[in-house]
Amino acid sequence: MSAIPVVPDAAGRFGRYGGRYVPETLIPALDQVVAAYRAAQTDPAFQAELHRLLTRYVGRPTPLTKATRLSQRLKRRIWLKREDLCHTGAHKINNALGQALLTLRLGKKRVIAETGAGQHGVATATACALLGLQCRVYMGVEDMRRQAPNVFRMKLLGTEVVGVESGTKTLKDAVNEALRDWVTNVTDTHYIIGSALGPHPYPMMVRDFQSVIGREARAQVLEAEGRLPHACVACVGGGSNAIGLFHPFLNDADVRLIGVEAGGNGSGLGQHAARFDGGSFGVFQGMSSYVLQNADGQVVGTHSVSAGLDYASIGPEHAWLRDRGRAEYRRASDAQALAGVHLLAENEGIIPALESAHAIGVLPEIVADLPDDAVVVVNVSGRGDKDVAEIARLEGVKL
Repeated sequence: MSAIPVVPDAAGRFGRYGGRYVPETLIPALDQVVAAYRAAQTDPAFQAELHRLLTRYVGRPTPLTKATRLSQRLKRRIWLKREDLCHTGAHKINNALGQALLTLRLGKKRVIAETGAGQHGVATATACALLGLQCRVYMGVEDMRRQAPNVFRMKLLGTEVVGVESGTKTLKDAVNEALRDWVTNVTDTHYIIGSALGPHPYPMMVRDFQSVIGREARAQVLEAEGRLPHACVACVGGGSNAIGLFHPFLNDADVRLIGVEAGGNGSGLGQHAARFDGGSFGVFQGMSSYVLQNADGQVVGTHSVSAGLDYASIGPEHAWLRDRGRAEYRRASDAQALAGVHLLAENEGIIPALESAHAIGVLPEIVADLPDDAVVVVNVSGRGDKDVAEIARLEGVKL
């Protein structure tokens, strides 16, 4: 395999994916973010402060935990990258803190964000409380119902949570409202996008902030096993936890990179959120990528048992990696995700987020294609506390 080139290009494109498709009003703000981020990358003071917060506040490095009983059951060596042990309970805090520091560098005092499962919202609210920034988070009312504890957590942190009633009342609608807010308040507001999607430079910037996951995992598995893994596995919504794990392994040709999308409860449009299994090339919310859309190019509704994977498009770098054949993508149904919760909880004493459970749920299928001595790293992107009530409801258990 030839070396993977450095992407995106100067126009923010990963091959034919990515770019900027936004109102003209936002172009100066995006240019400002690009300039500030490029300067921050080479600023020792910025990098030192981010490192200090990640280590002393977030709790990095997160452990790479041997899943002993799960390994025995699947007859492969399974290692779990424990992003669920980050402060706030998920990987989202890595990017939220980085962008909150960038907000201060931009001289802005107000932050907006979107959230689906609520973890990015909580992470952003946390970073803003820590750094003294005003914060507003947009969240679809259907996601607010599914993730009520996270809504209250954001409010406890001093953040204004705005329920979105339009469309499917989920993540894509929250993004729409956040973009409208940004256009109106661009002079004093920074939009902290939570996944590796949207207009340039967000897919690149979020990837870079989340690549700490893969850098740590690569060093940890080499120390533990004396070799690189046969495969790295992560769930994929917009794609931030997956690209964060994958990116430091891109030029390790023998490491398979496997993303798992939300297969929902059927194969028809509107029954799932598997963009690579039903989607097509299109433009959506500031970028070009795979989009779940009908023959007329209209974005269709999505479905997933997990609010964090319920999105109609996918980050452009994932689309580019799939086209190149460097990463592969599978789908896990709602039933498989729920089974994944039980599989990890009952064998390892770890209750994963419903998002992360998609990666766990298809592990039996994935390892069947791997050698008997295979080493597999799975990203547990978040903990399942937020999902316990929803899992009980879905399984007919009265709390």
